[in-house]
Amino acid sequence: MLAGTTLLAGAAQAQEVIFAHGANPGNPRYVAAEAWAEQFAACAGDGWSVNHAPSSTMGDDSEMLTSATAGIIQVSANSQGAMSQIVPEIGLLGLPFLFADLPTAWEVLDGDVGAMIDERAQNAGLKVLGFWDNGIRHITHTSKHVATPDELSGMQIRTPPDQMTVDIFEALGAAPAPWPGPSFPARCSRACSTGRRNPLTNIHSAKLHEITPYVTLTGHKYESTPVVAGLAWWSGLDEATQACALEATKGAGKVQREMSLSADTELRPQMEAEGAQFMEADRDSYVAATQPVYDAYAERFPELVPALREAAGL
Repeated sequence: MLAGTTLLAGAAQAQEVIFAHGANPGNPRYVAAEAWAEQFAACAGDGWSVNHAPSSTMGDDSEMLTSATAGIIQVSANSQGAMSQIVPEIGLLGLPFLFADLPTAWEVLDGDVGAMIDERAQNAGLKVLGFWDNGIRHITHTSKHVATPDELSGMQIRTPPDQMTVDIFEALGAAPAPWPGPSFPARCSRACSTGRRNPLTNIHSAKLHEITPYVTLTGHKYESTPVVAGLAWWSGLDEATQACALEATKGAGKVQREMSLSADTELRPQMEAEGAQFMEADRDSYVAATQPVYDAYAERFPELVPALREAAGL
C-alpha cells in the first residue's frame, strides 16, 4: 500500500512545472510568467500545475539554466547573457545598434535566426520555447549624462557576465564590472558602480533611477529573454502538451512584448516626475566607437554576422 502511494505521489509530482526567472513583481517578465502559468495549466488540463518561482528564488540565470538541464526546474524565462555562455550564437543578438526598434528584433527572432538558436540550444540540453523581450539598453549614471563615448572613459559600469556587453563597453573606453546577481539596489549600493545599462522597464521596476538618475538614451544594445525548457522534460511530453507549452509561451510573450514596447514611451514622463533626467546620446559617435566589436565578431562568425545584419535591415 505504501509503495503504491509513493508511486502515485511521484506521478502527481511529475505533473508540476516549475517556471523560474529572476524578475520581481511589476516587471513584464513576472507578469508574463503569471500569464504563462495560467495559460499552460488551462491548456494541459487536469493533473498539471505550475509553480511560479520569480525573483531568482531558484538561483541566478546561469544556475537556472543548469537546473533546467538537470530536471530540477522545467522552464525558465532566462537571459541572453547567461544563455550565450552555453549557446554563443545568441550573444550576436546583442551586437551594438543591430536593431532599429523592438518589432524588428522580434521579427528576426521569430524567424530562421530563432530556429537556429533553438537547434544549438538542443545540442546543449535545452529547448527554446520562444523569445520574450528584454529591451533596448540605455546607460544610467549617478551624477552625469554620457552623450558621447568620451564621457564614458574609465567609468565603472555594472554589466552582466555577458561577453558581448563587456566587449561593447571596453570599446567605448569604460571599465565594465560584471556582476552575476539580479539587478536591483538591495544587491548593489551606490559604491558598487557609478553606471548601469538597462531598458527603461527594468530601470523603473527595480527603482534604479533612484540610484542612477541620469539616463542617457544610447540604445546601444538589444537583449532577448529566451524562454527555455529542459530538453529531457520536453522530450518526455506528448505532442499535445508540447503544443500547450509553445502556445503559452507565444500568448504570454505577446503580453510581455507589448508591455516592453509601451514602456519605452510611457515610462519616461513617469520617471522624470520621480527625479530621473533624460538626454539623447550622440548615436553616430557611439556607432563609430563600437565598430571594432562588429569586426571581431564577424571574424569569429563569418557567416552569421552578415546574415544577421541583413535580417535586421542593416
